[in-house]
Amino acid sequence: MIKWKYVIGWFPLVLIAIANGTLRQIAFQQALGDLHAHQLSTAIGIVLFGVYIYLYIRRSKLQSMSEAVQIGILWMVLTIAFEFGLGRLVLGRDWSILLHDYNLLEGRVWVLVLIWVAVAPSVCFRIINRSSAVA
Repeated sequence: MIKWKYVIGWFPLVLIAIANGTLRQIAFQQALGDLHAHQLSTAIGIVLFGVYIYLYIRRSKLQSMSEAVQIGILWMVLTIAFEFGLGRLVLGRDWSILLHDYNLLEGRVWVLVLIWVAVAPSVCFRIINRSSAVA
């Protein structure tokens, strides 16, 4: 069963992604070129998402690792659905354009963000519970 508070908790990730994409376009896309700007933006996104997810998981006081895993999977699915829904249905982009950032062989590393979104809640849950057990 979907807990709607976790769906709502996903929306700031969209705002972070939009801000990160805007930063890429304004600050370093032209200087670095498309591929390197994409890679740097991916790294920045992973860090920003990690900070948000850590704070969210700490505040949520999850009861189990299973709950953290469920959040990660939910957030990854929502992220993919949003990306393809917006790109295909709203912006009318072709599938080849939408799948372009998933091509690791061309240095496109966006898939690392999706993997991070999926595992970060569990990683953060473990870190938070390990540090609270020590204290």
